[in-house]
Amino acid sequence: MIYILAALLPPLALLLNGQPFSAIFSVLLIIFCLIFGWLFPVLFLVPSIYGVVAVHMKREDRKHREIVDAIERHGAPPGWR
Repeated sequence: MIYILAALLPPLALLLNGQPFSAIFSVLLIIFCLIFGWLFPVLFLVPSIYGVVAVHMKREDRKHREIVDAIERHGAPPGWR
């Protein structure tokens, strides 16, 4: 669901995902792309792509942090090296 929101409303999705500075950058990116998108229409897609990629990277970072925390707490899995 957050990915759909990131594609349609990138700043809101980034705020809900805990990325306030990325949300501010996304607003600036939207303004820039609205101004120059009339010359290069592909620029209209840039804020949405940025939102989806930023949300994905943050979620992957959380997953990796959980795995590292589990390994630090409980040790390496049996049979590892």
